[in-house]
Amino acid sequence: MFDHTQRFIFDDTDVRGEIATLEESYQHVLAKHPYPEPVAQLLGELMAAAALLIGTLKFDGLLILQARSSGAVPLLMVECSSLREIRAIARYDAERIAADADLARLMPDGVLAMTIDPLKGQRYQGIVPLDGVDLGACLSSYFANSEQLPTRVWLRADGRRAAGLLLQQLPPDRIHDAEERSASWQHVTTLADTLSAEEMLGLDAETRLHRLYHEEQVRLFEPHPIEFRCSCSRERSANALISLGREDAEQLLLEQGGSLSVDCQFCNQSQVFDAADIAQLFSGGGSQAPSDTRH
Repeated sequence: MFDHTQRFIFDDTDVRGEIATLEESYQHVLAKHPYPEPVAQLLGELMAAAALLIGTLKFDGLLILQARSSGAVPLLMVECSSLREIRAIARYDAERIAADADLARLMPDGVLAMTIDPLKGQRYQGIVPLDGVDLGACLSSYFANSEQLPTRVWLRADGRRAAGLLLQQLPPDRIHDAEERSASWQHVTTLADTLSAEEMLGLDAETRLHRLYHEEQVRLFEPHPIEFRCSCSRERSANALISLGREDAEQLLLEQGGSLSVDCQFCNQSQVFDAADIAQLFSGGGSQAPSDTRH
């Protein structure tokens, strides 16, 4: 089980953490689109961020991270459900991407939006500028600006693996003195800053924590698996066609030569509908094709 998140907590101070490690799910996403290396790296980092955050949020529903800009990468998007099913996509202009381009060059004037879409209750969205040195710094700024518990995020990806580390200061319990709390928080975050990309991507969670905090009392909890899964389906594609209305759907069918293909941007799969399928949809017969199903 390589793709997972793991929670940990410091026994002697009011700090908790989360580690995310992705490989198979990351490779599933990269296999769907030929992303240039800098784009693949950014998308992997955002996937690791979503995996970290889904482990800290207590809700049933969907977490959506979207980074948008006016640059060579106008969109990065990751969706991760409370069931820890993840999918991701990027939009980019290949001619404008240099091999050594960083976040500032790829996504100038960008913003990062975090949307929490619960199955029950109200949808929530927070937005922060993409003005940090990397996506981890931008997410850290998001938490700082939202007046939540002090939180730091570190993200890395190399086109093969993606990894993330999150530290969060908890309300006073073990330490109540403000200066001591500040010093403790500074200590654990300063040590985390020393973790190299190679160590984040190459070491398991237990080894990473020992490398950083071998003088601290740290408890590492059981891992929770993360997997790639796309939520597209024939039924959803059919609902999209129904939303067009019968007249527009039939006109589109005529323009497309008698066969409509509804493509999923995330996984590149297609659902194909012919005249018999369209007639069945609008007569209330459902989305299962009377002719051969093509997927």
